[in-house]
Amino acid sequence: MSSADAHGSDTRQVSVVVAVVFVTYLGQMTLNPIIAPLAREVGLAEWQIGVTISTAALMLVLTSALWGRRSQTWGRKPVLVASMLTALTAMTLFVLVAHLGMSGVLAGGALFALFVLLRGALFGIAISAAVPTAQAYVADVTHDERSRVSGMARIGAAQGLSMIGGSLIGGLLAGFGVMASLAAVPVLLAGGLLLAAVVLEREPRATLIETPVPVRPADPRVWPFLVAGFGMFTALGFIQVITGFIAQDRFGLDASATGVVTGGALLTAGVAIVISQAVIVPLSRWSPPALLRVGTATAVVGFAALAVDARITGFVLAMAVIGLGLGIAMPGYTAGPTLLVSREEQGGLAGLLSANIGLTFIIAPTASTALYSLWPPLPILTGGAVMLSVFAFVLLHPRLRRVPGQPSAETRRSEEPR
Repeated sequence: MSSADAHGSDTRQVSVVVAVVFVTYLGQMTLNPIIAPLAREVGLAEWQIGVTISTAALMLVLTSALWGRRSQTWGRKPVLVASMLTALTAMTLFVLVAHLGMSGVLAGGALFALFVLLRGALFGIAISAAVPTAQAYVADVTHDERSRVSGMARIGAAQGLSMIGGSLIGGLLAGFGVMASLAAVPVLLAGGLLLAAVVLEREPRATLIETPVPVRPADPRVWPFLVAGFGMFTALGFIQVITGFIAQDRFGLDASATGVVTGGALLTAGVAIVISQAVIVPLSRWSPPALLRVGTATAVVGFAALAVDARITGFVLAMAVIGLGLGIAMPGYTAGPTLLVSREEQGGLAGLLSANIGLTFIIAPTASTALYSLWPPLPILTGGAVMLSVFAFVLLHPRLRRVPGQPSAETRRSEEPR
């Protein structure tokens, strides 16, 4: 195969992998507009939903690095097929459990335990494979800063598009009841499984890496990006879970109207993420540190606007500004450290970056729902303060002033911790 043919094949396969990421997160995002009203319909408290989502994040932390390395040794197709099958099984059973909860057949501790097991543990393990696999593949087939940032932005844009699609599907179907939105999730995941099993090609054995190299969180090439990403996604986590509660309580809405308004807010944020990653990031040609600085500063403005007890329009626009900022910052977080490590380390790095995000969602959902029960504006103010701290960090830290193009092997070795 010529180099041009190989490049074309890589481009097509990246598109398929990105499409699997999109469908995986589309299933997750379809749940977001109805998770708050669903909790209240089945009699679960806010903190119980926080624990459920934090459990999913814990599974992501524990398994992302493993999935990232396995994608280099097994290949992306077996990893994605296994993860999509697990996700489909978990969410099919979750729909059944939710139906039994709304019917009064299941309640209390048993219902809560099944929510944690299915939506938390099993679904968390499943979705933790998608992004590390995609990021490791993009890092493997791109060899300069511009193409690397662009490739990582495509993954982020897929997640943003999933927020748009999930908000539309979840929000519109919520008008027919929360079960209508919930039942759509396994259907979407079945489509993702079909995509991974039928359309995605399996790599030749020669292109795989027999012994991927793990990357330590304390690696000086990586930890500043981890700190920035941890802060960014902690701030996001402080508002993401409580968006439905904010809409319902601030504007006095019933369950169906809450789903529609929450879906509209998340839809607008998703559109902003897609615009930033599909348009602003490629056209700006900013370096990863510049993306982090501009993005976090923009998100701070959004948090300030969200804290104001405004009308529904102000609420939706504030979510859009936060989405715009995060959409600009995310490719800086995902692409920056990949330019500083070797090919053998890319799978481990991708898993580490994903696990770092997952770690924030162990802490933030439970903390934000607890803070919300004390005083509704408190999690918004806390998230804004965290984002402001991240902006100060990326502005001042030497590593985050400029990430050079991918260094030589000698440079990489000299930067590794002794």
